[in-house]
Amino acid sequence: MGRRIGLFGGTFDPPHLGHLAAAVTAKEALDLDEVLLVVAHDPWQKSGQRLITGAQHRLAMTELLVEDTDGIEASDAEILRGGESYMIDTANDMCRQGHEITLIVGADVAGGLETWERWDQLRQLVRVAVLDRPGYVSPSLDGWLMERVSVEPKNISSSELRDQMSEGASIYDSLSASVRSYIDDHQLVWESDNN
Repeated sequence: MGRRIGLFGGTFDPPHLGHLAAAVTAKEALDLDEVLLVVAHDPWQKSGQRLITGAQHRLAMTELLVEDTDGIEASDAEILRGGESYMIDTANDMCRQGHEITLIVGADVAGGLETWERWDQLRQLVRVAVLDRPGYVSPSLDGWLMERVSVEPKNISSSELRDQMSEGASIYDSLSASVRSYIDDHQLVWESDNN
């Protein structure tokens, strides 16, 4: 028997409390059985644009972020697949297992869905849950089965966190204690995206 699965993909570099809040809100609002934070192995739209933390570190931090939250899990599917990460491959795998798939994206990402690899196939497989993001208007997605999800505002982005960390700022209120400890223990550092 298939389950109602939410796929929330990303680089998660680093994963933060905004990601977790969005996943929990989407799970509850859409009555999903589970939400998977799908950690990209090689995020093809970002590769070459900036240094990206190794996939195993990003997966480990994402696992720590969700470890105490029922129904929210980190997925290593794209890391195990290797190569460039495409959501269509993950969605295809889940559909073959008989699951009903909801693709969870922020309003900042939704407008670019039709730049994704094999987006026309993806549109046939999933419904899309568009999460509110401060400063972004949800686009109308013609031909997509779409639902808007209102999220309590948490104006956190991984790129802003990387910029702040590169400048030595304390961003710890945006990260779980376990993710903070992991970053410290492994001495992870980020360069500013603006360099």
